[in-house]
Amino acid sequence: MNDHPSQSANESPSDDNAPVSKSARKREMAALQTLGESLLDLSADRFAKLPLSSGLREALNLAKSLKQREARRRQLQYVGKLMRAENYGEISAALTRFEDDNRLFRQRFKRLEKIRDELIEDSGEALEALLNSHPQLDRQHLRQLIRQAKKASLGEDDAQNTVATDKATAKRRKLFEYLRETIVLG
Repeated sequence: MNDHPSQSANESPSDDNAPVSKSARKREMAALQTLGESLLDLSADRFAKLPLSSGLREALNLAKSLKQREARRRQLQYVGKLMRAENYGEISAALTRFEDDNRLFRQRFKRLEKIRDELIEDSGEALEALLNSHPQLDRQHLRQLIRQAKKASLGEDDAQNTVATDKATAKRRKLFEYLRETIVLG
């Protein structure tokens, strides 16, 4: 009879007879503790979406609030212990989804920045290509935003003039925000 708490419900009955080495148990505990520690860095809304028990949620909230190094270390060990009773496959899958969402967001952000920069630097070919691929865009409003960004960028050359730099940044940001709100990137 092997009623070791590190065994999960997913293991087959043939695994019950195989003894788990002490090193393997330590590696598993360290992995669970690391997974628990990665939960501390999540935003509040993402943390709320995780499939966690109330006890683990409370332990993680306490670990977030601890400033003393040793107390935090002990609390994270406790979190690792609580993680054994959780379905850490689901938790890990949720973290992977969050990371994928972040990666997609960064990719979309970079593509929009590239489109914005091409529109400002280009004489019109980039604008026509963009309008052909996204006919929902307001041509006149887009041209106006591009013209304002170009005009503000011309005054940006003087490094002494922070007002011109701030104005150019604001105009570029306004163009970016319009693109972000209107373009659906697949």
